[in-house]
Amino acid sequence: MSDLPFCHHHSAIPLILCDKAGLEAWLVKQTEALSAWVESCEFTAAAGAFLLLPAALLGGASEQQGAVGAVLVGRGDDFWACADLATQLPAGNYRLDDKLDRPLSIQETEDFTLAWALGSYRFQAYQSQEKPEQLARLVWPDQVCASRVEALARGVFLTRDLINTPANDMGPADLATTTGELAGRYGAQWTEIVGDDLLTYNFPSLHAVGRASVRAPRLIELRWNGPERDTADMPAVTLVGKGICFDSGGLDLKPPSNMRLMKKDMGGAAHVLGVASAIMACGLPCRLRVLIPAAENAVAGNAFRPGDVIDTRKGLRVEIGNTDAEGRLVLCDVLDLAGEEKPDLIVDFATLTGAARVALGADLPALFSNNDNLAQRLRAHSVATQDEVWHLPLHKPYRKLLDSAVADLNNVSSGGFAGAITAALYLAEFVPDDVPWAHLDVMAWNGSARPGRPEGGEALGLRAVFALIADMVRR
Repeated sequence: MSDLPFCHHHSAIPLILCDKAGLEAWLVKQTEALSAWVESCEFTAAAGAFLLLPAALLGGASEQQGAVGAVLVGRGDDFWACADLATQLPAGNYRLDDKLDRPLSIQETEDFTLAWALGSYRFQAYQSQEKPEQLARLVWPDQVCASRVEALARGVFLTRDLINTPANDMGPADLATTTGELAGRYGAQWTEIVGDDLLTYNFPSLHAVGRASVRAPRLIELRWNGPERDTADMPAVTLVGKGICFDSGGLDLKPPSNMRLMKKDMGGAAHVLGVASAIMACGLPCRLRVLIPAAENAVAGNAFRPGDVIDTRKGLRVEIGNTDAEGRLVLCDVLDLAGEEKPDLIVDFATLTGAARVALGADLPALFSNNDNLAQRLRAHSVATQDEVWHLPLHKPYRKLLDSAVADLNNVSSGGFAGAITAALYLAEFVPDDVPWAHLDVMAWNGSARPGRPEGGEALGLRAVFALIADMVRR
């Protein structure tokens, strides 16, 4: 996991954040030589752009020739606008200048600091000639909660690392190992139910999906009862993450082009481990439960087939319309388990449907919920954190599209419409109506590099869900 690019040095180069109007006002107060320098460099304070200011032009004549005295940075409203500064600025220590054209609010300062951290992420575990990158380091701003920034950054890094790891090194057992390491770090408890024991403990749908792989399916569980001994009044939060470590499509085999990125199909599990990591690192007072159905959807003689009817933990019987709709099959058993304890909140993350990507694109997770108040709160937190999710309806009239002539329901809908909604409606069959539940259908991947977001695995909605839970435990 990447180190965080921060320091506590007193001596550091000031970062002067400004917009176009602020730059013009700042230049009026500077020497003619410095103003001419800025104008000659055609710096306009565009969001994320920066300009190194020579120390000599700032009155530092005694400084080493060519030394940087300050940096002008174009401020922007986008969370990610300045996220590449840690890798683009010359190596050294930097601090936010206290003479900004408009002082940053505490939230803006924390966002700037977190974006600085996230932009430093690199995944180099498989590069034999790994080149250590000299990062620019930011002095921790006084008004920022450093522990929260660090917890969120490390939660995102964990999520990205898990998704980026190839499937040969990130199977169901490896997900369990990661969960165990996380539990050990924060004094949590964890267990797993493996292979045919899933049938003994009544997880038949999860077993059916994973039984064809030489890597046994399993249910992974982590429990953490908060930082205090008296947990009775703490809200109970259950996080469920789809852990399909590789998805071939099963007997309804995917074409090669669609299979290429299927190492990311455990992205839901990666997200809930990232959220859990941040919750435990910050010591949020809640009773946390993490449930990960981990399996590989493989092809073998004992693979489940189109047309099969399989059992579920709830007792509903499901006709298999398509073996490539396996995510909802592993989730349904575990959502039923999650609902048995009647927690105050269930949130699941899953790389579930291509239909959500068609509707909302790669950056915007689809949010479904059985509780409008919960959906509104999560949506509001996603806007506030600039980690947006978009609320789509659990439109009940579409439930009939999951009807089966031979079983209680089909795992896919008839026709090609509303695929994300019908997938969510399938999951809703296994969640008690009186338990607030949010389902996030996420891409978990950046197709190309952008500021703060390198190509590869990505955490989407993680910061929003953390903010929701942090707000929930304060009430």
